[in-house]
Amino acid sequence: MKDIIDRYANIICVAARHKTPLCIRSGGSKDFYGNNINENTNDTLSVTDYTGIVDYDPTELVMTARTGTSLVDLEDELRMHNQMLGFEPPHFGPGATLGGCVACGLSGPRRASVGAVRDFILGVRMLDGRGNDLRFGGQVLKNVAGYDISRLMTGSMGTLGLLLEISLKVLPLPPIELTLRMQMKEAVAIEKMNQWAGKPLPISATCFYDDNLTLRLSGAESAVCAAHTKLGGEAISDGLVFWNSIREQTHSFFQSGKSLWRLSVKSSIPPLLLPGQQLIEWGGALRWFTCNEDKDVDANFVRSVTSSVGGNATLFRYNKQSVSVFHPPGSEMMRIYQRIKEKFDPVGILNPSRMYREL
Repeated sequence: MKDIIDRYANIICVAARHKTPLCIRSGGSKDFYGNNINENTNDTLSVTDYTGIVDYDPTELVMTARTGTSLVDLEDELRMHNQMLGFEPPHFGPGATLGGCVACGLSGPRRASVGAVRDFILGVRMLDGRGNDLRFGGQVLKNVAGYDISRLMTGSMGTLGLLLEISLKVLPLPPIELTLRMQMKEAVAIEKMNQWAGKPLPISATCFYDDNLTLRLSGAESAVCAAHTKLGGEAISDGLVFWNSIREQTHSFFQSGKSLWRLSVKSSIPPLLLPGQQLIEWGGALRWFTCNEDKDVDANFVRSVTSSVGGNATLFRYNKQSVSVFHPPGSEMMRIYQRIKEKFDPVGILNPSRMYREL
């Protein structure tokens, strides 16, 4: 595999020398996410041929894999040992890879109960904007000294470097899972989810939509049964299908073709007064919002409403307004981002503008 890394490094060095922007791309399942990159003026660096599991020790719950490895293959291997990627990453297509998963930093329905993508990253190997082969972190939890670059790379959208290999913590599959559904109004559902979050209940996912609160219980059979008795609700037989539809956004809510916003707020915030449909996850902390774009519901309005409660808003899909996808950071934070970008990619060739126009 050294020849592949050398080829990648050479491509980056040549691009840096000629100041040619590079579009880093893997399986393409998340091409829709982030600001558009003009592929007509940028060269594409594909990493789909750098694949395979480097090391996997089921007894230590640690796996290291190359970033072109498909998520399907990784999850199949983990399932053979009754283990899983704890953050339940969305695929959004058959081409999803480990590198794209970490670069985008997206987590699925289980995120509120076990943590986000970056919480599972132990170490990375990467090429920076000069073509340097760098390693950060390792394969154990207590190995970080100084800046935690491994987690910094998570969600950086390929703007800081080309990920080559990733070491991450994995989790055992829960012995049993049960999905419950109960009818209630949005304000009541938010209150209930926050009450339950403070109690020792095996809730691994929540979703509120159309006056229905759906929750998943995961763990030992005795704990799941006890929680069902305490919480009530109707057990549904197609729980696996339902949660997959939320994770992969095949649920009818996500199929409207309207602008889809991802709103991150404090979980206890009351219902947001926005003129459109909403679907709530993560105990109230993640609120998906769809709307038709018009003069009354533009990006500034959505972000103003979200900012007023201390949150931020990302235009996740169907960016018909051609606005900046990610919530604009403050000027001080932007200067920090720019300094980090200059350290890792001094010429500014890696996925320019994919995250922020200024990067």
